[in-house]
Amino acid sequence: MFDFEQPPAEEKESTDYTGLIIVAFLAPVFLLFICLGKTDVGFTVCIILGMISLVIKVRWNLRKHAWFWATIALVLALQVPLLYLVRWPHGKTPTIAYSMPFGIADFLFLLGATELAKKLFSKGSSSDGEED
Repeated sequence: MFDFEQPPAEEKESTDYTGLIIVAFLAPVFLLFICLGKTDVGFTVCIILGMISLVIKVRWNLRKHAWFWATIALVLALQVPLLYLVRWPHGKTPTIAYSMPFGIADFLFLLGATELAKKLFSKGSSSDGEED
């Protein structure tokens, strides 16, 4: 009665464990700050390092360029003052409500910085840094 076509067999893609890897290396950092009694600073450090890790993952095709790593190091150095400036409010507001906008803004800032560096340091080739 109904003529259903079988979907073409798709190749299975390997599972991406990037999020799990990022959490695995950030958890001990956060626990260290908890033990030191600096939970607010540890939370800020985890957001900053997590967003930098995500940007590195997104821009992984640029890993062979020294300017990419210099940009990551420079942006990380520029964010060190955030450790002393950002203090999270204590109260009944869920942590995600005030940390997510900060994390998204940080991620977009990092992506913008790497894109600007790519435009400045690429040698005019449109395929520069696009290959895997």
